Amino acid sequence: MVCYYNDPEATAKTLKDGWLYTGDMAMRDEDGFIFLVDRKKDVIITGGENLYPVQIEDYIRGCDKVADVAVIGLPDDRLGEIAAAIIKIKDGYTCTEEEIEEFCKGMPRYKRPRKIIFADVPRNPTGKIEKPLLRKTYGADRLVLEQNQR
Repeated sequence: MVCYYNDPEATAKTLKDGWLYTGDMAMRDEDGFIFLVDRKKDVIITGGENLYPVQIEDYIRGCDKVADVAVIGLPDDRLGEIAAAIIKIKDGYTCTEEEIEEFCKGMPRYKRPRKIIFADVPRNPTGKIEKPLLRKTYGADRLVLEQNQR
């Protein structure tokens, strides 16, 4: 990659000293293997803990009633952000917040979504979740702007 077309500001943020900063975050396990865990702009910081939405989404997808899920951070006065799960239920099924909360008890408490929203999960033509649209829809788009300014 040489540049973003007609966007020198985005190019300057992404290309630095010959390196392409993708915003991907990774972890290395005890054997030295590297795993991509999420995108930096998608990380939710709640009460000082970093939550990786992909991990929460993968867990919730294990629920038999869930067709699709996206997790975003929503503003919270006390914790800074909270995890919100936007969940699409499979056709022919019904599901309550209580059922999702019960299912999520298999995760550590700090990773559990604090808000459950039953709605469609928008995806772009390549199948990627449109998290910027979700953030805008649910009033969380300013969080990414604040994180980018840090």
